Amino acid sequence: MSVITFGCRLNAAESAAIEALLARAGDTNTIVVNTCAVTAEAERDAAAAIRKLARENAQARIVVTGCAAQIAPERWRDLPNVAAVVGNREKLDAATWAGADATVGDIMVSRDFVETDTPPDSGRTREFLEIQQGCDHRCTFCVIPYGRGNSRSLPLDRVIARAQAAVNAGKREIVLTGVDLTSWGQDLPGTPRLGAAAKVILAACPDLARLRLSSVDPAEIDDDIFDLLANEPRFAGQLHLSIQAGDDLILKRMKRRHSRADVIAVAKRARAARNDVALTADLIAGFPTESGDAFAQTLALVDEIGLADAHVFPYSPRDNTPAARMPQLDSETIRRRAEALRHAVAASRARDLDRRIGATADVLVEASRRDGLDARGTRVRLDREMMRGTLVPARILGHDGRQLRAVA
Repeated sequence: MSVITFGCRLNAAESAAIEALLARAGDTNTIVVNTCAVTAEAERDAAAAIRKLARENAQARIVVTGCAAQIAPERWRDLPNVAAVVGNREKLDAATWAGADATVGDIMVSRDFVETDTPPDSGRTREFLEIQQGCDHRCTFCVIPYGRGNSRSLPLDRVIARAQAAVNAGKREIVLTGVDLTSWGQDLPGTPRLGAAAKVILAACPDLARLRLSSVDPAEIDDDIFDLLANEPRFAGQLHLSIQAGDDLILKRMKRRHSRADVIAVAKRARAARNDVALTADLIAGFPTESGDAFAQTLALVDEIGLADAHVFPYSPRDNTPAARMPQLDSETIRRRAEALRHAVAASRARDLDRRIGATADVLVEASRRDGLDARGTRVRLDREMMRGTLVPARILGHDGRQLRAVA
């Protein structure tokens, strides 16, 4: 029994839940492939993994789930050794893994948050806590709402209960995750905001060392999040911004709800709250109609807001999206722009890491006992083994361009 995960932290959190459900059902022969549909490359990688699994595990029962499976189940049913295709809602249902017929239901009719009763994963020091599902927005490049449905929120009392269970299980850090995390609460009575929920979690879990947000929309960051950055040391000093582009016309064609100026304002406000905050981002290179000048605006934004890191996605047309019907750039231009953007991000990351040499960071030690994660989301390699799950102050000596070296 194993679960192979593609895509986001939300998929990682749900894969952990699937593993627990399979173990509870006593299933030792199923391999689950939890797919992603963000890009065509993600789908190709998942399909290639399935073919390889079929060659190397001829007797295994392969089940495909995730966003790609939800959106186009017929594409996956005919791959070798695929016994079933399971929808995103159904993959969190214990009955699915206990022998019920596998289905891919209409996720767009879902109105309630699908919560599993699986315990926190005992093998990790961090807990990815899913508190929001789906998305009400319709960015022109994105198919994810059709794989995840509309936005649904886990009620606050359940968020607190799950956070407390994670802390009681020994988790030192909780990462709040969702498809559109900053929309959490908009469908709940009183429309609470994400920052308020984070404050309640920290108050209810005094033994929690660190609370982190997985990804935030620049248009939806509420005042309490900035207040936490300014006044709560246990709130991780990282904002991962869903920026996508740095040119206003391209942002409008993407149907994003923020402007270039909005992103710069968020960056300035975050740094005013905590001057060493790490700003990381998602960026798309080669969106349809993107001119050289428009791309230059995105390239310049990397330095202008001082990104500590970014995920760079070459634009990939997704079936039935408005962007797929816009005038497309040629593949070589997209490739070159993605490469240039990654180079700019790498240079910005190196400058960020350079500034940290000689400083001290609190490192959450992970399973290897010499590796961990600091509050800014940076990987740290320690000079010696420390106890797993401890928060260790370490002096930073250097870096390799991506990971810090430190002495505990």
